[in-house]
Amino acid sequence: MITGNFEYHQPGSVPEAVALLSDLGDEARVIAGGHSLIPTMKLRLAMPEHLIDLQGISELKNIAVSGSDVRIGAMTTQAELITSEQLLKAAPIIRETALQIADPQVRYMGTIGGNVANGDPGNDMPALMQCLDATFVLQGPDGERLVQAREFYEAAYFTARDDLEILTEVRFSACAGGFSYGKQKRKIGDYATAAAAVLLTKSADGSCTHASVALTNLADTPLYCADASALLQSKGVNDASIAEAVESAMEQIEPVDDNRGPAEFKRHAAAIILTRTIQEAWSRA
Repeated sequence: MITGNFEYHQPGSVPEAVALLSDLGDEARVIAGGHSLIPTMKLRLAMPEHLIDLQGISELKNIAVSGSDVRIGAMTTQAELITSEQLLKAAPIIRETALQIADPQVRYMGTIGGNVANGDPGNDMPALMQCLDATFVLQGPDGERLVQAREFYEAAYFTARDDLEILTEVRFSACAGGFSYGKQKRKIGDYATAAAAVLLTKSADGSCTHASVALTNLADTPLYCADASALLQSKGVNDASIAEAVESAMEQIEPVDDNRGPAEFKRHAAAIILTRTIQEAWSRA
């Protein structure tokens, strides 16, 4: 199918984009890479009268690492995340995750901002951002505000972003130590049946000084597993604590039956993926 008629806008700056969005109101939608919005427009599930394309805003295309501070512009593509050497040193889990998103063609166009902003529980970056304890920068008519990734997602496709705001940047601290993003899917390029992001830091005496666990596509939002993270940090990482942490995380998930399988299968897959991901992260710590 083809989309309905719409008017196309390509602002050159964030203030210009925000002004357009404010002026055009409910009839306008912001587009980044377009991999979520365009298919829904072709199916006539979304019929905006105006599209505001962010591709022409150069200030949104950047990766900056200063000490432990990492900042990524919203229009940075998945391919750029993969090829950035400074990002690989600061947060190697970003590359590992981005390489499991869709396929190369999609990664050359798909952006980190689009991936985290639209609230799709199947997207990989939202759970990773919760694992990293990232902050999202939102720009609207009233100026800039910051929202923690762990507080951003409210329900499937519903977030803390106001309709007149644009997500402009992702910020987080560089992460040393062990990492892993594990993903079970039906085929290469598919959304996750179950996926997990894990960060673990090991001290010289072998104890776990920091743990962070988050899950993808196992509820109507990404899930940060605070209790599982605390268990690994307080009890150390061993077979018993991993099993306990996985059990705690499984109490949080709310999978549903769909074309990726019944909910019970997803629970089974989630437990296996999370166990393997914790083990791999600890082996790298």
